[in-house]
Amino acid sequence: MNVICATLNAKYIHTNLAIRYLKAYAAPQFDIHLKEYTIKDPVLNIVSDLYQQNPDVIGFSCYIWNIEETLKVVNMLKKINPSISIVLGGPEVTYDTVWWMETNADVDFIVIGEGEQTFKRLLMEIATTQEFDQVPGIAYRKAGQITVTSPGQKLDLKELPSPYRFPEDLPHLAKRVTYIETSRGCPFTCQFCLSSIEVGVRYFDREKIKNDIRYLMANGARTIKFVDRTFNISRSYAMEMFRFLIDEHLPGTVFQFEITADIMRPEVIEFLNQEAPEGLFRFEIGVQSTNDYTNELVKRKQNYEKLKRTVTMVKEGKKIDQHLDLIAGLPEEDYSSFRKTFNDVFEMRPEELQLGFLKMLRGTGLRINAAEHQYVFMDHSPYEILSNKVLSFDDIVRIKQVEDVLEKYWNDHRMDTTIEYIVSNVFLTPFDFFQEFGSYWDQQGWSRIGHQLEDLYRRLHSFLEMKGIEQLEIVEGLMKYDYLRNHKYKPRKPWWTPTFNKDDRAAIYKQIAQSPEKLGQNFTNLRLEEKELYKHTMLEKISFDLEKFLSTGEIAKQPSCLLAYFDPAKERTDIFSSINIL
Repeated sequence: MNVICATLNAKYIHTNLAIRYLKAYAAPQFDIHLKEYTIKDPVLNIVSDLYQQNPDVIGFSCYIWNIEETLKVVNMLKKINPSISIVLGGPEVTYDTVWWMETNADVDFIVIGEGEQTFKRLLMEIATTQEFDQVPGIAYRKAGQITVTSPGQKLDLKELPSPYRFPEDLPHLAKRVTYIETSRGCPFTCQFCLSSIEVGVRYFDREKIKNDIRYLMANGARTIKFVDRTFNISRSYAMEMFRFLIDEHLPGTVFQFEITADIMRPEVIEFLNQEAPEGLFRFEIGVQSTNDYTNELVKRKQNYEKLKRTVTMVKEGKKIDQHLDLIAGLPEEDYSSFRKTFNDVFEMRPEELQLGFLKMLRGTGLRINAAEHQYVFMDHSPYEILSNKVLSFDDIVRIKQVEDVLEKYWNDHRMDTTIEYIVSNVFLTPFDFFQEFGSYWDQQGWSRIGHQLEDLYRRLHSFLEMKGIEQLEIVEGLMKYDYLRNHKYKPRKPWWTPTFNKDDRAAIYKQIAQSPEKLGQNFTNLRLEEKELYKHTMLEKISFDLEKFLSTGEIAKQPSCLLAYFDPAKERTDIFSSINIL
């Protein structure tokens, strides 16, 4: 029997762990072939590729991001070859299972919940007696009626075979994110999350996991993301794994974790700050809301002060980047409350702040009780909310404007110095800056067109000019600094009009060549000749003492000269400034 397990990933760099578990568990009785596509691939291309494999059974791994395209593939496959048995599984079809079967006649089976054992038993029945009522945890069609069998026992995760050792994966390990699972389940009951439905946490065998990580690193894996819902729920386990990864990691490897910050002990953070190499770990922390009443309504236990302590300690350690998540649209979190949540979290200055919108996932408590909070949401995936009794669609549109510019101007780190100055000194709060700029961005139609790096600078400058801010000259200087320091090579066409004409520039270059010490010892050590200055540097006049600002954060309104040296040998840029050259 020719069996394929397939999925449509969001991007090529992602890999699907679920279908690899199915393949590993089904062996040796079944040799399952894995096929991964992306949601951007043309449906006909996917169908053609699958059809040419001449499958008897195709199992699809289904999520909110791929269910619509997956069903198009299924429908087309069944038109071409009705004899193919179609099996769906995954979190998107595990809930409202009968509805999925009723509305999708092309689907023959749905595997409900944990699928390794269930899928293997289903394959055995398809291949032999077809007594599907003997398979626990499936939905199927019997005499035109939809039948759902009782769920089976939970698996002993320590007995599961490794899903990480397939030869066909080896060529892709260095180019894709590798997902690894060391536990299943979550101890918390957040009503917006599917993980809250499964009671308890079960662990895989630690030594097997370590051996799998060694194997993955030895074969080129560079980004390894742990999918455990709360990696640090057991302090002893987390410490053991952190120690192992610190001791045995290979250069260039990055490990990502979902961390519950308010339960992380200070001694764990101190250990990481002392022992972890910079850049080895990355933490993802779901804050979601700082509104206590909102958290209470969604049964989310969170001590914000302890969370803040953890994030602050990690940031001060300068070893680990942190990605913090917010969810707009939670119960009783109106626009004003969300503004406070945003500012509370932004105050910690995470390296990345992800602003998401509540999705009413099938099976979650919030979806079941949606009427209580007058939720209006999309009928199709990803089931994002459109409004509730305290948040209008107008409010959601405004928050989406914040999300757009937050991603471009904070999370992408194109102009960190500039944005930090703006949110700290120009606008009342960070949220107000991102909101006002986001609204302006939308009004200009920029959300519907692409952009180059220079466009981001021009558009920010246009917005600040429209606002008529008093500090525009200072911001312009910081924007020039950010723009130049983030270039490896000398830019051909900067976003601004040069402040020096040809004669002024020649005079300054001559002065620098004669007295390089005016730009400091580091510049003097470069021993640049005048012709190299012309070829590999740029000069700009700014309205304040840049060197003093960078060292103290103080603005001294005394014009200075900024020189950017684009080192052709090291492919990097060094910035020098002085008030003594002008």
